[in-house]
Order: sequence, then C-alpha cells, then structure tokens
Amino acid sequence: MDAARKHIRRERESLIRTRFTEAFGVEHPIVQGGMQWVGRAELAAAVSEAGGLGLITALTQPTPADLADEIARARDLTAKPFGVNLTILPTINPPPYDEYRQVIVDAGIKIVETAGSNPGPHLPMFHDNGIKVLHKCTSVRHAVKAQSLGVDGISIDGFECAGHPGEDDIPGLVLIPAAAKEIEIPMIASGGFADGRGLVAALALGADGINMGSRFMCTAESPIHQKVKDAIVAGNERGTELIFRTLRNTGRVASNTISREVVDILDKGGQFEDIAHLVSGKRGVKVYETGDLEAGIWWIGTAMGLIDDIPTAGELVSRIVSDAEDLIRSRLAGAIA
Repeated sequence: MDAARKHIRRERESLIRTRFTEAFGVEHPIVQGGMQWVGRAELAAAVSEAGGLGLITALTQPTPADLADEIARARDLTAKPFGVNLTILPTINPPPYDEYRQVIVDAGIKIVETAGSNPGPHLPMFHDNGIKVLHKCTSVRHAVKAQSLGVDGISIDGFECAGHPGEDDIPGLVLIPAAAKEIEIPMIASGGFADGRGLVAALALGADGINMGSRFMCTAESPIHQKVKDAIVAGNERGTELIFRTLRNTGRVASNTISREVVDILDKGGQFEDIAHLVSGKRGVKVYETGDLEAGIWWIGTAMGLIDDIPTAGELVSRIVSDAEDLIRSRLAGAIA
C-alpha cells in the first residue's frame, strides 16, 4: 500500500465517533479486553497505538510493584492512552486492592476497567484522581446498578464471551439492545466480536463500541505461545466448553481433555474440591507459556469461529474500522430503495 492510500485509510478510520470515543478520549470504538495472563504491556500498547483502547490486566502482575513496572513498559511503547483492568475477585484471601489502586493512581492512568464484583468501593479513589471507570457486566440489572453507583461507562458482556458470562445465558443480540434501553452512559458490547461486521452490529443494537478478548489473543503482539494462536485459527465456534455450571460460576473455556473432564466430574455431582487440581491458574498459564494445549484450562470465546489469521494489533484495528465503514456506506446504504 503506497503512502497516499495509507493516508486515505487513516482519514477514513477516524470517522466512526461514538459516545464512548468522545468520553474516553480514544480514536476508535474498539477496546482490548482485560485478559488474565494476556493483557500485558506489548499488547495493550499496540492496541492503543492503533487508536483503540488497550488494557493491562492488573492481577496478571504478581505484585503492585510489578504492575507499576508493566505500566512503565507500556509507556515506553506508546504515548497514547491505555488503561488498566482491575478484576474484583470474591476470594477468601483477596489481592491487595488498595495497593493496586494506588499504583494505578500514581502512574497517572486515566481509564480503569473493573469487572467481577461491585465496583462501588473503588470509585471514590478513582474519581477523586480523574480516572474514568468502565465496568463490565453480564446482565442488564447489574449494568443498571453500576450506572447508579456512578461508573463512567458500561461493558455489557453477552453469553458468547470467553471467561465468565454470568448465569442468565442471554446472547448479545438480545442483551445489548435490552441494556441500551436502560443505560444512559457510554456502553460497549462484549462477547462474540471479531470483525467490522460485529462493530456495525453492535452500533446498530445500541452500543457505542466493542470489546474484544479472543480476537486480540490471536494477534502478533499477544504474549501467548504460537501454538495457542494456531489452535485459535484452526478452531471453530463449537470449540468451547462451559465449566462450573453446576457451581453457578459458569466459565467458557477451550474444549480440551481437561475442560471436558471438569464438565464430566461436575455433571456427576462433583464439587469444586474434586476439580480444583484441574482448573488451577498455575496449570492454565502453562498453556500460554509452553503451547501445550492440554496442560490446563484456557479461556476462549465462540468468536474463535470468526478468527482466521494472526495480524498485528494495528492491522486488526485498521481492518475492523475500514470494513465497518465500507459496510455502512455500501451494503447497508444500498439496501435502502
């Protein structure tokens, strides 16, 4: 592509403006999901450099000091805004959230994605320091509650997603417009998005942008083993399992011998202690580090069926925006007699 065509493409890419891009100060309405073990500096920086919003996952870093170092690494890679994901886990021994929050504030981060539980206790410190909070929810009622607490944006997560889709099993085609009726602040859509068609669909359904996890896992800058990326490209939309259903903590992961064994044990009446050794984070991270797809459970959404290549993050963002604009201008506009 010559310089003139690149210039034209960059100009076209900046035309989709939404409440999300305006409120959160990014060029494109595309967010890289905060993924455990995956949301590291090189990926977050690449997405932000391309005009989207990249997110470093705080709890991927073993200590608050490590998070500070990771933020500094990202700053060396891009001067554009990026954020930090802080997943609030209901655990017996919670991480030192106060210390992680302080690192985020001290580092000058201005966007935080919260997920997992009530963001309320975290909002005063973030807002007092000029930080916008984007909260991820899996239901309309939780989104409405988060809005009432004062978050700055909602990420509504449909049943198609990787990770924890909640227990209502509502896919995005219904969940997004149902939430849009109730949400007055910027809202992005998560779960099943991978291309320009998805972005246009999300906008049509009432969202202000999209959040992608699985699709960004399969990019050049994603810090996971090449064999995992190759498996995602080779996979299809049926290649996932829903684990922990009987425990009311449903999670969507890749289908492999481990996840299928977990489903079988729980379906036969097993409890968490019966499968804890199979689903430990230490085993899961080995998949990403070594490329051994059977080492543990690893997270992927049904969007795997839409992923056919491993571009750079910049190429992916550019392609999605360009394809979305072309779709709006040509096919959809041409459908009106």
